[in-house]
Amino acid sequence: MNKNHICCFFGHRAINETEELKSQLCKIIEKLIVDEKVDTFLFGSKSRFNDLCYELVTQTKEKYPHIKRIYVRAEYPYISDDYKNYILRSYEGTYYPERIIGSGRAVYVERNYEMINNSHFCIVYYDEVNAPTKRKSGTKIALDYAVKKRKEIIRLKIKE
Repeated sequence: MNKNHICCFFGHRAINETEELKSQLCKIIEKLIVDEKVDTFLFGSKSRFNDLCYELVTQTKEKYPHIKRIYVRAEYPYISDDYKNYILRSYEGTYYPERIIGSGRAVYVERNYEMINNSHFCIVYYDEVNAPTKRKSGTKIALDYAVKKRKEIIRLKIKE
């Protein structure tokens, strides 16, 4: 896999899902495929933003059937063939990063680092106004890491 042709997504569990947001995402996804030759999209789990991106990439796959959707697991390092086959009905691949085994409560942060490390582009839904205040936002942790790693970050415009 050529890292220059890989994109990951990360964002809040709850989002303000608007038609404008969907339209913005569709344009970005298609532009990455056409102009940047992105052919692989990495997905995590546990957020509505992730689910929305998966839905939109899946729709886009009808026009660009060569693109691949990869599910990067943060749970279940070892899975049965039945479960793997179940996942592969929705994705072209799945894996559990070996380096996150034993990460405990930081497993989602570590999984996001893995996706960022393996991507050139990061599409981010980070809402500073509505981000958690009692704890550090996982999205903010991932965003800071992507900046530090000098990834090409595409930050979505969020409407109040």
